[in-house]
Amino acid sequence: MESIEDLLAKASALLQTSQLEEARSVVLRALAVLDEAKDNSTTGLVLEALQARSLLGEICIEHGEPEEARAHFLAAAELDPDGLVPESQGGGPEKFLWLAQLSEEGGSDSVQWFEKGITALRSGIASTPDMAEQMQKRKKLASALCGVVEIYMTDLSWEPDAESRCESLITEAMLVAPECPGALQTLASVRISQTRMDEAMKALTHSIEVWKDLPAGDESVPNFPTRISLARLLMEVGMEDDALEVLERLVEEDDTSVEAWYLGGWCQYLATEKNQVASAPVVDGAANNDLEESSSKAAMVSSRDWLRNSLRLYELQDYEDERLREHALELVQGLDAALGDAIEEEEEDSAEDDDWESEVDDEDQVMNGV
Repeated sequence: MESIEDLLAKASALLQTSQLEEARSVVLRALAVLDEAKDNSTTGLVLEALQARSLLGEICIEHGEPEEARAHFLAAAELDPDGLVPESQGGGPEKFLWLAQLSEEGGSDSVQWFEKGITALRSGIASTPDMAEQMQKRKKLASALCGVVEIYMTDLSWEPDAESRCESLITEAMLVAPECPGALQTLASVRISQTRMDEAMKALTHSIEVWKDLPAGDESVPNFPTRISLARLLMEVGMEDDALEVLERLVEEDDTSVEAWYLGGWCQYLATEKNQVASAPVVDGAANNDLEESSSKAAMVSSRDWLRNSLRLYELQDYEDERLREHALELVQGLDAALGDAIEEEEEDSAEDDDWESEVDDEDQVMNGV
């Protein structure tokens, strides 16, 4: 008969290879053995129960079962209330960070769970001699601090000390992980809220520089949702060219993302609007004007293509974001109208050119006595 330790090791290996149902079955077998034990208070059994609950929480997360995951992480938090048990034994800060994100109440409740995780991470960093492992914990700490910042910028923005809390938290995040792209993005978000746009743009530029030359699979490249958020922030501060580069890379990695195609289309639309406003008529520069018009039209066509692709995927996936759909449709309608006029003008110009060429041919024939 397999021991509880063997069962948990087997379940952990199955989870690592995404064999979720098999992993769940093995953990439940381990829990059944634990339940049969008469004395559940011994240290060994408590640690094994903690590891089992943590594993089940992770399995439920991967399986898209947030309520079940929350129940398991709560049970794990009762067994390791301060996160002092090593992570290798199912302890540490991870359960607190998940509970912060899975909180049904949000706001202050999420902050309390984040703070428990942050405390455990600070302690873990101080007691970790290995620099590589310490850096991983520092990045996780920066992420947790930024999670609290986001809550104070949204759910708890009405708190009188919200801005000062954000400033303190983001300062610590930048101290512990100054090259963390997520922390740099959160710093930019805080600066945008303070209308300190130059500082926001500087933080976003630094965020991109950290990973832009790395291959897609590199662990230093932010995950897909983080880069979607980055694109939105870049668009918010008027860095459309940088935003489009980020979005083009995203659709190369996943060409089924409704949001990436939508943001790419909107980004090009904004860039076209900006260029049209910035481009003043040139009196003696007809060629330049023609070139600018051609470039503007190409950007509009590309914008419409991206938006139409987004809407096509929206319908195929039964995507649930009505505001995104309405805005995409509004932009496409505007582009249809603008491009329709441009196409009509092109057709008129083409017809005039054909008439002129026909007249020239007739004159040539007359002069040649034909």
